[in-house]
Amino acid sequence: MFFVVLGIIGAVLPLLPTTPFLILALSCFAKSSPRFHQALLNNRFFGTSLRQWEESRSLTRRTKVKAVALIILTFSLSIFILQGRAPLQLGLSALGTVLLFFIWRLKEMEPVEAKI
Repeated sequence: MFFVVLGIIGAVLPLLPTTPFLILALSCFAKSSPRFHQALLNNRFFGTSLRQWEESRSLTRRTKVKAVALIILTFSLSIFILQGRAPLQLGLSALGTVLLFFIWRLKEMEPVEAKI
């Protein structure tokens, strides 16, 4: 449950990643709580992406584009707010670049159809 909370917080805070925490929560719940595992997979906001990740270790191009757009938007805003603090700006730029690199390296597949 801790990783689900971190994932939800990460949806709002720019430097806290949402997806890795939800994927970690999904894998933890797979063995410890089938009920919560299914709740994550059936969630209307991120269930389809988690289901696809669990089945094929891939994301859709649409999910990747959304992630890239959010990273660029939030990191740009953070870098703008930190005007005059070049080391922090460079650190954020480096972190954002690394995140973008890893996201684009993930395998892409067509969306998995929802299971009811």
